[in-house]
Parts: sequence; C-alpha cells; structure tokens
Amino acid sequence: IRADLGLDVKLERIPLDDANTYKLFSEGRTFGVFQFESDGMRDILRRFKPEKLNDLTALNALYRPGPIRSGMIDDFIGRKKGNVEVRYELPQIEAILKDTLGVIVFQEQVMQLASTLAGFSLGQADILRKAMGKKKAKAMAAFKVDFVEGALKKNIDKRLAVEIFNLLEKFAKYGFNKSHSTAYALVAYQTGWLKTHYASEFLAANMSSEMDNTDRIATLLESARNMNIEIL
Repeated sequence: IRADLGLDVKLERIPLDDANTYKLFSEGRTFGVFQFESDGMRDILRRFKPEKLNDLTALNALYRPGPIRSGMIDDFIGRKKGNVEVRYELPQIEAILKDTLGVIVFQEQVMQLASTLAGFSLGQADILRKAMGKKKAKAMAAFKVDFVEGALKKNIDKRLAVEIFNLLEKFAKYGFNKSHSTAYALVAYQTGWLKTHYASEFLAANMSSEMDNTDRIATLLESARNMNIEIL
C-alpha cells in the first residue's frame, strides 16, 4: 500500500465499525482473512451476518468441534435472527451474557457468573471452570453445594441457583478463552479491512507470502478474478 499508493496505513488506528468490512464478513468473502477463510466458517458468516467485533470474537470461539457438534452455533444463529427466544433469569446474568445473546461462550463468563451470583472469588471461580472443563465429578459436586449456598446468600431462589449451576456445567466444557478469541478476532478484522479497502495490494501480499504453495496461489488467483482484479 505504501509502495503503490503512497499511503501509510496504521492498523491500530483503523475504525472498528466499518460497515463495508462487516459486509465482507457477512457475505463470506473472507478467503485470505485470518481465521475466517474455511468453507464452514464462511457458511456460518453468511448465516449469522456479524455486525461488530464482539460477533467475530464469539464466532471465532464457537467454530470448534465441540460447539459445532452440540448445536451451539445453530442456537446462536437462531438467537441472532430472532428464531430462538433470548431469556435472562436475572439482570446480573444479562449483564454478563448480553454480548453473546444469552449463550455461555467464554471461560471468563463462567467465572463471572460464579463470582457475581454465588460470591466466588475469581480464584475459586477459575478452579470451578477447570473442574467443569475436565468433568471432575467429585469436585463439581462440592462446588455445586458452595454455589447454591452462595446464591442463597444473595437472595437467589434455590431452584434457580441449581438450574444456573447445571447450565454452567453444560457450557463450561465448550468454553473458550475470551482474551485469546478477541485478539484473533481483531487480527481477522484488520485483514478483512485491508481486503475490503485495498484488495489488490492485499491479494498481492498474500500471493507473495504463498509463492511456494501452488494450490494456494490458484485459489488466490480465483479470488482475484471474482473481484475483477486483473493479474499480469
């Protein structure tokens, strides 16, 4: 971009709400975009139609074998489209899960819920998260007692406390690290922004970095042709 157009693009300063970049993601035109170029992911992008960085963060975390097999992605897309009702039993839950449409996607959400609803320290909440992720039945039984007792002290109904704990247990095994997913989503957005606004330069740079991979070059050439970009 600097060589061809004389522009000095600072990726850390680009807007994170660029409508055309999200259109690129929503239409699944993400070949060459970090983490979002597989056929399966492009299909999910077309179905979900992300509108903000948080959406990319969640999709990045959900596109793994466990959540795919469990139907979490279909549920997540259904909530976005309004086909599945999004309910929050408590205002505290909405504050933690609103960004992910009421679905527990991230490990940090498991910890936040345990801390907010049952008074767990973040250290205890992290041990709970690990026990749930590894399905340690004995440890979880003890944590369940502590969780329900802690929730009762915060005037949460016992039946609801048990229900929430069971929900945590169900989703904790699929939970992904949010900070990791956010960092990946940011790089994905940056590469998507470059492809949106500087497609020729973006594809040329991709080809330069993939010159030893004939199959990859063929796909990048096809991508350029689809965008009406002439290759010399």
